[in-house]
Amino acid sequence: MSGITCKFGGTSLADAACVIQVERIIKANPDRRFIVPSAPGKRNPKDRKITDLLYAWHGLALQGLDPVEPKQIIAERFNQLADDLGVDFDTKAILDNIDAQLQGLADDPEKHMHAKPDFMASRGEYINGRLLAAYLDATFVDPADSIKFTKSGRLNPDSYELLGTHLKGDGLYVVPGFYGSLPDGRIKTFSRGGSDVTGAVVARASGSSLYENWTDVSGFRMTDPRVVSNAKRIEEITYKELRELSYMGASVLHDEAIYPVRDVNIPIQIRNTWEPNSPGTLIVNERVSDQPVCGIAGQGGFSMINIEKALMNKEKGFGFKVLQVLEENGVSWEHMPTGIDTISVVIKDEELNGKGDDLIEEIKARCNPDQIDLESGFAMIATVGQGMNNHIGVAGRLCSALAEAKVNLEVIDQGSSEMNIILGVYEADLPRALEVIYNAFQDWK
Repeated sequence: MSGITCKFGGTSLADAACVIQVERIIKANPDRRFIVPSAPGKRNPKDRKITDLLYAWHGLALQGLDPVEPKQIIAERFNQLADDLGVDFDTKAILDNIDAQLQGLADDPEKHMHAKPDFMASRGEYINGRLLAAYLDATFVDPADSIKFTKSGRLNPDSYELLGTHLKGDGLYVVPGFYGSLPDGRIKTFSRGGSDVTGAVVARASGSSLYENWTDVSGFRMTDPRVVSNAKRIEEITYKELRELSYMGASVLHDEAIYPVRDVNIPIQIRNTWEPNSPGTLIVNERVSDQPVCGIAGQGGFSMINIEKALMNKEKGFGFKVLQVLEENGVSWEHMPTGIDTISVVIKDEELNGKGDDLIEEIKARCNPDQIDLESGFAMIATVGQGMNNHIGVAGRLCSALAEAKVNLEVIDQGSSEMNIILGVYEADLPRALEVIYNAFQDWK
């Protein structure tokens, strides 16, 4: 098999005009044969998300209440889309089938194994996939039959071969995004944005030469365009670089979408549905550009536990005891810069979740530090590039740019891969810091 897999996000399928544009894109290249749609996105700010309406429908059924309103809105949305596209499509039959599977849910929820929230959440993609397949005269492939999860909820690698058997032959194939099934047949969804992952699975299963991810932006920018409006487009980025940037908030692509295609060397291309001639951003195993820094990403919402104790370096197991307190309280940590007599632990505020004072007291009791405090209001910035380890002066240029802008550095940390330098600044300084770092590296070679 060969060809191109195309995933289209919700904004690319919001109404008939969008679907017609998607059809143009598909027909522009005969290799575009494997189509992965999301549920229709919002047409305007007042629209309600299809997935949210499906969750509401399920919630009402669980309470034994009449879900007539969300069901009606969903029906009207798909009926209008089918009418505008001139497709003979029986939305009512599909929704009635969903309704039938929910009957009696309130009386005995455990017996309705196929009417779980994941089942309901997946129906937006399922219905839209059926409608798109009818419009394109394509073969519809239900991922519930071939994208399999293990009992623990992980993707089963056997899915690639199983799905591949459903994608043999000529013509177009439509595989809805976002879901598959568990060993007992129940529907299981990926996390939000999981249609990106489905697209990667389809690309690998079909033996595609390329995975095109069509969305509403023309690829990645070197930094957040909401902060630096003229930020340059990244022409090429590696899977590892993307992973580092995604970790710090760059979110054009679901971060799990790289794994199915990375090992078999299928590139991902991020493209704009409304600017189809733009090359977007190509995600590859190795890039040829000699630019040392490819991207800068940052986000706020971090706190830092600062611990000081004389002769800490002589006390065996000190760091272990600190991290043990975090583990026992269900708190993950992000970074841990250290000195001879100091340790700082950087934690996301959402992980702390009000546990800060308890953590401080437990660390005091177990580690007996000379001083300990919890400070909030930090932002972390990742400066990423595979060429950084071969360029002298990256850290110096980075620190100098921030010093000239009078941005104080609270944390600096570099991983062993030398692909990423993490900086901690006060949250109020984040926009300025992103701007000056971008200006320092946008054309540096």
